[in-house]
Amino acid sequence: MARLTGTTARGIRAPIIREGDDLVAIVTDSVLKAGQAEPFTINDRDVIAITEAIVARAQGNYATVDQIAAAIKQKFPAGRAGIVFPILSRNRFATMLKAFARALDHITMQMSYPADEVGNALVSLEQVDETDINPYSDVLSEDRFRKLFGTNPHPFTKVNYMSLYHDICREEDCDLTIILANDVREILKHEKDILTCDVHNRKRSLRLLREAGAKNPWNLEDILTSSVDGSGYNPEFGLLGANKASEEKVKLFPRDSQSYVDAIQDLMLKKTGKKVEVMVYGDGAFRDPVYQIWELADPVVSPAFTQGLAGTPHEVKLKYIADNEFAGLCGNDLKDAVSEYIHLQKQEDEDLSLGTTPRRLYDLLGSLSDLTSGSGDKGTPIVLIQGYFDSYAD
Repeated sequence: MARLTGTTARGIRAPIIREGDDLVAIVTDSVLKAGQAEPFTINDRDVIAITEAIVARAQGNYATVDQIAAAIKQKFPAGRAGIVFPILSRNRFATMLKAFARALDHITMQMSYPADEVGNALVSLEQVDETDINPYSDVLSEDRFRKLFGTNPHPFTKVNYMSLYHDICREEDCDLTIILANDVREILKHEKDILTCDVHNRKRSLRLLREAGAKNPWNLEDILTSSVDGSGYNPEFGLLGANKASEEKVKLFPRDSQSYVDAIQDLMLKKTGKKVEVMVYGDGAFRDPVYQIWELADPVVSPAFTQGLAGTPHEVKLKYIADNEFAGLCGNDLKDAVSEYIHLQKQEDEDLSLGTTPRRLYDLLGSLSDLTSGSGDKGTPIVLIQGYFDSYAD
């Protein structure tokens, strides 16, 4: 009988992961036990995706506010700094700001507007359009912003992030001045020592600052690249991808993730005889259609993946060949012709792949996994994806 399903994605429940747990064994056992319970079988090229959170938890990759503050003091011994383009988030930035404020006496914070890098809005474009403000060039003081737009809480969380960040700094006896500008170089009119907090535009921001004369600008990826006072660390991403764990602690993006995916692939091969692909995933790369917020606040969708997940999909546009190559066929004749065509297709053809966006496999699979597992109480930090590499012809 022909198989009537294509790609399936299952959230796999697992125990709560603690520091020191054997994550490789837990992930493997969880997938195999789920297969016995449902049941389903494991196949070659199935994909096991595990969330970055359980990798970091198993590693104990955490840092306290005091440890981050110690790292900031090393980078900014003068006791003041310009903090540029923070994300508007209690989860992603507020705890880090507490550490920055604990380490420094004064912060000049430059916020982008109308929204931060991932779409959290300080003010709507419609509100900006009602003024004579040009966000590409105009610099606003906090007073000017409030006169124009009022308190203007976040449309989704209802948090006024400028007020929240003032409260955090005040509690740590740190003076905070806020300006609003979209040219990163504006901060150099106020501070000499700079920490940029943007994620995806960080390389450009640092380049522009250096070209404008900044002596030693840093990004979050430069903080906690090694352990400070016993902290966790990430040699590649530093504080990028950190999440709030408690009022005094953040969970860092996991390090050494490649060793986990390779070990899980090897153990699954040993136990099942099947060569599966394995990846670690963080935020998916998708955008909310209502509030225009990008989900992707991590530095990458996937910090580690097995070799079979490298590259982009090699696909033809099914509806294109059905409507053009075989427009006169229907029913089984159309099915057979399309199937044979796919089998014979040897190389990518731009016309045939028209509309098939060439995104990387691990970005697509990571986004699917993030949507499947969610970030709430589903308790499924493992996702099993089957049939992803099959085509209509298989």
